[in-house]
Amino acid sequence: MKFRVFVILALLIFSSLFLQVARSKSEPDPDVVENDEGGDLGIVGEDVQDFGGGSFSPALGVETICVFPKNPSKLVVAGEEGELLVGIKNEGRESSINVIAIQATVHLPFDHQYLVQNLSAQAFNNASVPPAAQATFPYIFAVSKFLQSGAFDLVGTIVYEIDQNPYQSTFYNGTIEVTEAGGLLSVESVFLLCLGTALLGLLGFWIRGQIKNFSKKTKRAPKVEVGSGTTDASMDEWLEGTAYTQSQSSKSKKKK
Repeated sequence: MKFRVFVILALLIFSSLFLQVARSKSEPDPDVVENDEGGDLGIVGEDVQDFGGGSFSPALGVETICVFPKNPSKLVVAGEEGELLVGIKNEGRESSINVIAIQATVHLPFDHQYLVQNLSAQAFNNASVPPAAQATFPYIFAVSKFLQSGAFDLVGTIVYEIDQNPYQSTFYNGTIEVTEAGGLLSVESVFLLCLGTALLGLLGFWIRGQIKNFSKKTKRAPKVEVGSGTTDASMDEWLEGTAYTQSQSSKSKKKK
């Protein structure tokens, strides 16, 4: 049993080392991941501006909504394009909304101060929403192919103008699940599978050992009957020469 435990522990150590090597090869920068697919992803129009530097407040009477039409589970494949639809409604305003751009960022789920990736902005020309009307705009995005699998937070905003005043509304602030392009079975999944199998094996060996110990304790010792009938040879040898054997011999003589 000790040899089996040693083999399982060696397998766990080897799997951990393999996981670390695979991560070091697939991650060029563990802190910040940049988009190498190009800066013109999903951009409409020729004059493209950088909307990441400004931060504006949302306008009153403007409502936004976000839908993943082809991906309701919000499962994003690293390096492949994804699509979402942004709906904006002009309610309670007398002026039209001039939609400028849609942009998004990827953050760590436990702390939004750590920016993982700044996705490309998609600009729109002559896109307006009249009063008491609503419109839908597509947004094509792709996370970096070097981004490791796991849960991340996607923050999407839409930038627009009303009476030449800039505004910004957040249409989505939630979790997305990033998977590797090779499929759902990643290196981490293989490692976790090996780890779970090893732990189940150790648990099985432990339960088997406990059952064996319990069965040994519950076994009763064989009874030894001492009386007028029969006695064990070992008992006779041990009592030989004592008063007990003499009394037994005298009783047998009287019976004769």
